[in-house]
Amino acid sequence: MNAIETIARGVCVVDGKVLLCRGKGAQSTYLPGGHIEFGEKGREALEREMMEETGCRSRAGRLLGVVENSFLQKGERHCEINLVYELELLADPSEATAKEDWIEFEWRPVDGIGGANLLPAEMEGLVLGNGRES
Repeated sequence: MNAIETIARGVCVVDGKVLLCRGKGAQSTYLPGGHIEFGEKGREALEREMMEETGCRSRAGRLLGVVENSFLQKGERHCEINLVYELELLADPSEATAKEDWIEFEWRPVDGIGGANLLPAEMEGLVLGNGRES
């Protein structure tokens, strides 16, 4: 299937740390979020995905940027467009823990984002450029 996936992602910064997600056992990280469903707005998708993945209510803010990405996964080409928003947790940050078995979350200092192997790599600029409290 040749489809371009549309994904909503969030930059959530609390006390100088940004919330990152990874597949369990993976070496790379990514910003939390997920696929935008047909008829859904990007902000709505991000808030829904945060509730599904962490159990935390959140508020998606302004659009920070758009990142296109193309990669191979298990020998198959994937293409995606990421809409990246400011993200505010409406819960204690310590409550942002994985509710799905295959992922885990971590709080990484914004100034240490270079060592997080954040993918796609262009996301790093959005985090560093918006590393203030959201």
